Amino acid sequence: MALALEEARVAASAGDVPVGAVVARGDEILGRAGNARERDQDPTAHAEILALRQASTALGSWHLEGCTLYVTLEPCAMCSAAAVASRLACVAWGTPDPKAGFAGSLANLLDDPRLNHRVAVRGGLRAEEAAALLEKFFAKLRTDG
Repeated sequence: MALALEEARVAASAGDVPVGAVVARGDEILGRAGNARERDQDPTAHAEILALRQASTALGSWHLEGCTLYVTLEPCAMCSAAAVASRLACVAWGTPDPKAGFAGSLANLLDDPRLNHRVAVRGGLRAEEAAALLEKFFAKLRTDG
């Protein structure tokens, strides 16, 4: 999660919402990224999607069995669906997202028995630190106009 928080800080310094993600298999880092929606002008450039793409490239496969996605903010519906589609073993997130989170807040797409794969979920990792990054970012947006 420490690396994901680093990625979130980099995203914030580039003007993107400070969300960072890392895909790991054991101690091996396969992908890491921060949000890049503003930088890339791409609505799908969420940190999770970018990190999953890097991990798939590193492994030469979209099958990410045995891998964990660490992300500073609870994943949205798109990112939760991508986690299921990539066959991740686990998603570990920092702070909840009560307005858009689909890993426990609004629903839990990762553990939906109707889907073909279930992903273990662990929330609340370094939640205060992740939340503080988001709060600081949005406070600055409000004051800078």
